[in-house]
Amino acid sequence: MAQLGTPTARIPDNAGYLLEYNRNPWGQATHLARFGPDGRLVSYEQVLTVEKFAQIQVNVATRDDVLRTVGHPAETSYLPRQQLEVWSYPYKEAGAWNSIMHVHFDHAGIVRLMQNGQDLRFERDGLFGFFGS
Repeated sequence: MAQLGTPTARIPDNAGYLLEYNRNPWGQATHLARFGPDGRLVSYEQVLTVEKFAQIQVNVATRDDVLRTVGHPAETSYLPRQQLEVWSYPYKEAGAWNSIMHVHFDHAGIVRLMQNGQDLRFERDGLFGFFGS
């Protein structure tokens, strides 16, 4: 914490805890520092990646699993017709593309769907995101 400052969240983990440094909504990065039961740093990594999202298993993972894998979302919403809560994670896919991953949970908190797409906030066509050149 002396080097990185106050974390945006502290997440309990089975074998210790995680400190979250969330750079969203526009930063497109979340870093998780994992600590073991002895309080020693186990790992520190940027978790908003295709590889980390691939670890989230549809119809198996829970909200807590998602938090421990990619941290807190930049935004949440609710789809009333489908009765799904949606957590949205803006990130830089492959270090190049402005993308957003939407993780959909049912009322029991189980991941039922994941959708990846272009983050339209970065479009420069005058319809979304920044206007002008």
